[in-house]
Amino acid sequence: MFSLYIKELKAFLSSIIGYIFVGVFLIISGLFLWVFPNVDNVMESGLSDLQGLFNLSQFLFIFLVPAITMRSFAEEKRTGTMDLLLTKPLTDWQIIWAKFLSCLTLLAIALLPTLIYVITVYFIGNPVGNIDMGSTWGSYLGLLFLGATFIAIGLFSSSITNNQIIAFIIGAALCFILFFGFAFIYSFESLGAFGYYLKTLGIEHHYASISKGVIDTRDVIYFCSVVFIFLFGTRIVLSSRKW
Repeated sequence: MFSLYIKELKAFLSSIIGYIFVGVFLIISGLFLWVFPNVDNVMESGLSDLQGLFNLSQFLFIFLVPAITMRSFAEEKRTGTMDLLLTKPLTDWQIIWAKFLSCLTLLAIALLPTLIYVITVYFIGNPVGNIDMGSTWGSYLGLLFLGATFIAIGLFSSSITNNQIIAFIIGAALCFILFFGFAFIYSFESLGAFGYYLKTLGIEHHYASISKGVIDTRDVIYFCSVVFIFLFGTRIVLSSRKW
């Protein structure tokens, strides 16, 4: 499994896809945080925090994460290398986890340069160091959970088609619906208390909680459960070749 993980990671870093993902994420987040006038601009908000980064990242991940997962299985099927991969001494789960972890590593690489933002805010605060580091690290953890969830959704979407574009569209649509859909339903007051329970099924509810730096076991269990559900769905799709 480790060799496949390394192979997948090298494939990202040796192609333009990985660099586009990292570059687009850093450029857009940097512009909105430091250049463009908006509510998330650190210099204009007057607050020593990076909440704007975590607010912006949720929207970027909805489209950027499916872009890096769309080729995971779809391209393998299109080129015929999927059959070759399945003949190797690897279980379906090992293949899935290798691809999942390689995508998650790429996402972590994209987040790593944003630590410069943390250092900058730390020193420009008044007084110096006027930033809640506990909340900041908790928010980064929430961002990794969110990214992992979108990766699992993207892998499932890629496994059900051999067309990368279709895989991207399905992945982005599922990420958008699962993130905003339940919160939208909750906006209908006629649903009452039932609407709130529906809202808790959505990703946005749990990400909003954990992005505040509060690590609640309910949020952790939720993200881990969604990741497992979609990875399990991916395994079912891969196993269907034996039926």
